[in-house]
Amino acid sequence: MFNAARPAPERAELLDWVRLRLRAEYGEKPLRPRREPLHELISTILSQRTTHADEEAAYQELRALGDWDAIIAAPTEAVAHAIRRSNYPESKAPRIQETLRRIRDAPGGYDLNFLREMPVKDALKWLTDLPGVGVKTASLVLLFNYARPVFPVDTHVHRVSSRVGVIPRMGEQAAHRALLSLLPPDPPLLYDLHINFLAHGRKVCTWTHPRCGVCILRERCDAFALYGDHVPSFSETK
Repeated sequence: MFNAARPAPERAELLDWVRLRLRAEYGEKPLRPRREPLHELISTILSQRTTHADEEAAYQELRALGDWDAIIAAPTEAVAHAIRRSNYPESKAPRIQETLRRIRDAPGGYDLNFLREMPVKDALKWLTDLPGVGVKTASLVLLFNYARPVFPVDTHVHRVSSRVGVIPRMGEQAAHRALLSLLPPDPPLLYDLHINFLAHGRKVCTWTHPRCGVCILRERCDAFALYGDHVPSFSETK
């Protein structure tokens, strides 16, 4: 029986095994904010379908326009030009401006620290009600900046967990709920696992031509059991 067809307690055990193997390979990652909350939020919007290097470049050019008020007031075309190294800048620019406008006009203004005490469900809803903010972006802000018990699922987390069979094939949105249901509400553990999933997805379990021969998870991986060293690209896997 493939892992993906096993009951939830067995997949939770598999996920914990994956967590420990990844930690042994990539090290334990302490939970500490990597950047300010609003920086995290805007950068994560920019990161959608964009490399890390291009995300960083787009953010720096965006901030060259001035403070947040200046970015809101700037012509949308100027914002789109500033973030041109991020994919789909014409769509992201008005969303970023509207998101900043709504945050500015909220009771706390640009200070998002109220999210630290808000119930997690409400905090997720508040963030995902903003234009261009999906559950991944909201979860990243809540976990990274406020140590809330959520689990962000980006393309790397989704791909590795699906190939191993921790979860059946499903969309990224559904994968957030499915993976979180298998994990303890322990923010440092959730952060450590997220970061190490990311590293493994970038270095080994890549979208195309995964390096299964050197993969530390292959002994319990559904995709390796099915395809051996010829796992197809993620989009081709049924």
